[in-house]
Amino acid sequence: MTDTTTDTDTTAHLLDLGPQTRIVARLAAAVRDEQLADGTPCPAYPVRTLLGHLAGLAAAFRDAARKDLGATTDTPPTDAEPRLAPGWRTELPRVLDELAEAWRDPAAWTGMTRAGGVDLPGAVAGAVAADELVIHGWDLARATGQEYTPDPAALRSASTFLRAAADDPTRGGGIFGPVVPVPQDAPLLDRAVGLSGRAPGWTPR
Repeated sequence: MTDTTTDTDTTAHLLDLGPQTRIVARLAAAVRDEQLADGTPCPAYPVRTLLGHLAGLAAAFRDAARKDLGATTDTPPTDAEPRLAPGWRTELPRVLDELAEAWRDPAAWTGMTRAGGVDLPGAVAGAVAADELVIHGWDLARATGQEYTPDPAALRSASTFLRAAADDPTRGGGIFGPVVPVPQDAPLLDRAVGLSGRAPGWTPR
């Protein structure tokens, strides 16, 4: 997760994350067991670890929306490698649904909350959640050879957030790396992927 306190004016308020969580859930459901060890655009994350990360971030941002601060919201994502639970095929879609439902509450977008051990405004946390879902959805689709069309509203929110965070001096660590230059006339998804530190043309080796 990107560590940032981007101004809330750059975020989309009251965005329904449900369409994007359903897309991610469909991608995850199509992952075959033999693909779990395959590489992804996150160099340190095979598919198995990426799915574990998705489950963890879904729980963390669900609880951030609820202002239910504790173990899920206080742990930086780089503290330990995400583990994929044995029941992930049932657990991941459930927690993604809970994430979307939690952010449908207008109160989630107000006041302060915490995610990844970082205190931040609720509106910023919602934008980060959209960004994580869009970009990691792309990661999962590319790694497993699936078509990917993110929810347009979530993609716009992620792109706006990533543009605002592009000069963040902390962005070189963790999952997001330095910006990858992408032509300005490229599709919005490609530009967002580049801003997240990934090459839009990435394919499995």
